[in-house]
Amino acid sequence: MKNATDADFLIFDLGNVIIDIDYQKALQRIKSEVPTDIHSKVDQFYLTDFHKDYEVGKISSEAFRNEVRAYFQQHWSDEKVDELWNCLLLKIPAERLKLISKLRENFQVGLLSNTNLIHINAVNKILQNDHNLENFDPIFDWVFLSHEMGLAKPSPEIYEKMLVDLGTSGDRVVFFDDLIANVEGAQEVGIQAVHVTGPEVIFDYFGNVQ
Repeated sequence: MKNATDADFLIFDLGNVIIDIDYQKALQRIKSEVPTDIHSKVDQFYLTDFHKDYEVGKISSEAFRNEVRAYFQQHWSDEKVDELWNCLLLKIPAERLKLISKLRENFQVGLLSNTNLIHINAVNKILQNDHNLENFDPIFDWVFLSHEMGLAKPSPEIYEKMLVDLGTSGDRVVFFDDLIANVEGAQEVGIQAVHVTGPEVIFDYFGNVQ
């Protein structure tokens, strides 16, 4: 554990850090369900205000689904909306959970994710089906989810709230995220942050812990 010995907390993003995700797969799937003349709207889907509101818990899942239907001018069922919304979620490789468990022997470990209730329910199903876990509670000491906190990365407030809850200062935390904006946001409040550009980054960081 060559780099993180001078820290007490290791905090991990969810998407493309713990679970593999594919935004383009989701966008292509949605495009297959809507007329070609609104494909440009599909490309802007993740930038919509209602998506951002859902990630910070400002609107309910029901309201989000209604916004999706209105945005794409479709009469999709709730199940259909959830299916399309969740198809970006892929696998949670077992070796990543094993690494977290190993690191937990020496550090407190946590999760900090911009997410929402529909995604988290789907992620919990993946955990159940593939790893016999109901949720992340047995794996992590801390779980920070944007829709529960009312805050989202990369705003300084979400990192500051996390530090308050952890009862520590930024220099005692190492944070791993795949988006450079989120890495820079964490660094701005004094957190040691690592840009995860591929699945090997975390393993290399810890010297391929066994």
